[in-house]
Amino acid sequence: MPKVFVAGPVSWNRLVKLDRLPEPRPHTVFARGHRAVLGGTSAGKALNLAYLGAEVTLRTVIGDDEEGRLITEVLTAAGIELIAETAPASEQHLNLMTPEGGRLSIYLELPSLTAPEHDSRALAALAAADAAVIDLADPARPFLAAARERGVPVWCDVHDYDGKSEFHQDFVDGADFLFMNDDGMSEAELLAFLRKHGQAVATQGAKGATAVVDGETYHVDAVPVPEIVDTNGAGDAFFSGYLVAHLAGADTPTALRAGAEHAARCLASPDLAPAKPGD
Repeated sequence: MPKVFVAGPVSWNRLVKLDRLPEPRPHTVFARGHRAVLGGTSAGKALNLAYLGAEVTLRTVIGDDEEGRLITEVLTAAGIELIAETAPASEQHLNLMTPEGGRLSIYLELPSLTAPEHDSRALAALAAADAAVIDLADPARPFLAAARERGVPVWCDVHDYDGKSEFHQDFVDGADFLFMNDDGMSEAELLAFLRKHGQAVATQGAKGATAVVDGETYHVDAVPVPEIVDTNGAGDAFFSGYLVAHLAGADTPTALRAGAEHAARCLASPDLAPAKPGD
């Protein structure tokens, strides 16, 4: 069983389904539905990694509030070892969603804690891991150097990186394996960036995903989904499928296929990760 250390954000989100994203003018719209669920890119990765059989430790920041208790309940029920720094309030988002996957995410609350200390438990879990997933968040940033010092391969997901953002740069520079999506660059810019990094994967929505590994370029088509239930967590699911396959010794085409297949499972699920049989 692979051991994966994850550091980064979790949140409690209100998802609101709309026919289309609102236009920039005063008006009224009617929701197709709404619900409150666990969110956050590190929660998505931790849940999907655990679903795929990894032993996961998640280092994060959770508020001392009702939302924090709900977050903790979902993560621990999935068998994730949770190491949480406590903040006054949990991270919360309002996500406006369309059936095609369009999303407008509004941050309602952010934890005020920005520099959690490295306690011995977190560093021990990091040192014992086969891979360290360090997600985009200031509290996670110090674990880039901590993983490097311990010789643990660093995996980072920089999402819609545009090639210039200073906030992303430490994660770009510190990653042994880099993931991103194609929202922040043109197709030509994206491919040039992947080639420059050398160990990088970009998800491209319905077009699939492209990887450049050791100078070789690979592509995988998206796996068809008869009915897309929810797009939240699909990128984290792809990342998790690729990572678990890689740790099992898969070559790049096989890992890409594993990522695409697990992303499809997530798209057919209403949650950040599909439910295990029997749950």
